[in-house]
Amino acid sequence: MPGTTGPGAGLAGSGVAADRRRGRGATANPDGRFEATRREAFDDGWTPDAPAPLRNQVSLERARTIITRNASPDISFDRSINPYRGCEHGCIYCFARPNHAYAGLSPGLDFETKLFAKPDAAALLEHELAAPGYRPRTIALGTATDPYQPIEREHRITRAVLAVLARLRHPVGIVTKSNLILRDRDLLGEMATHDLVKVAISVTTLDPVLARRMEPRAPHPAKRLEAIRTLSAAGVPVMAIVAPIIPSLNDHEIEAILEAVRAAGAREASYVLLRLPHELDDLVGDWLSEHYPGRRAHIFSLLSGARGGKAYDSAFGTRMIGRGPYADLIRSRFALAKRRLGFPEEPLRQRTDLFRPPPRAGEQLALF
Repeated sequence: MPGTTGPGAGLAGSGVAADRRRGRGATANPDGRFEATRREAFDDGWTPDAPAPLRNQVSLERARTIITRNASPDISFDRSINPYRGCEHGCIYCFARPNHAYAGLSPGLDFETKLFAKPDAAALLEHELAAPGYRPRTIALGTATDPYQPIEREHRITRAVLAVLARLRHPVGIVTKSNLILRDRDLLGEMATHDLVKVAISVTTLDPVLARRMEPRAPHPAKRLEAIRTLSAAGVPVMAIVAPIIPSLNDHEIEAILEAVRAAGAREASYVLLRLPHELDDLVGDWLSEHYPGRRAHIFSLLSGARGGKAYDSAFGTRMIGRGPYADLIRSRFALAKRRLGFPEEPLRQRTDLFRPPPRAGEQLALF
């Protein structure tokens, strides 16, 4: 905001008219941090015709590899697959928004309207799983953007990837906030009989008004609870993720969310405190100024207190949950609620010993 400094200072000059971004999460479309130029809108006195509403653009990305590796000590997986880049759900808080800058695009409205699909994902996966010396460990599906976002209905890339993993009996963990995952309960149910799958469903709030503002194109909270209920009834283990917890906005719902997901059948639960890497700081600040202006300063004050005096601290071990009095309070409330509701202490692990690697090139000749 003009004249504002500090965390969440805003994006003066990069806002987009509300009628053009109706149904979207971000309020602005700032230039990516790697761009050599910066654009700034200003009133020159002219009144041109109103621009058309933003529409989705889906580009096909011919990736060379599909499994991404990481060595982060504070997450439970070392490999992941993201069938899409960008996410139509438009969640304002999404920590993956800054990744769009690597494509020369904005982490704002570009992230939720200029999307990339990887049609070769299943073929690439099978090729990589056939590599000599490959050792199976759980692949996390959808760690950056939702694998069941709306464009999956048409492209079906996630289902193709899941079919490869099911056929080869490779363990997978899926992260989503979409009930579209129920379309694939045939594959998920089969994998669950071999302890090869766990699904994590994000439930950020039970308030449909807040959900529509924060996550404008994601399924209604009731749909997510129904997805937990349906998958659990089919024998598919489900974890609920209360993420992100935003101070003074949804933190009062922690116990209610845990009660709802436990009643629906979730056997595990975890949380993440709001993370604001790179441009996300100002994007969230702008969003708060539009929707919750009276809380913006308080929210950033509490976050700063949990992030060592900064809007964000990327240090391993604390980047997900923060530190200090507020972070300790959230941690205690979450642990007490889980204990009261009877969530198991130990997480469910997927099996790796059933993996059947695909034949490598030339090996098929041995069949004749």
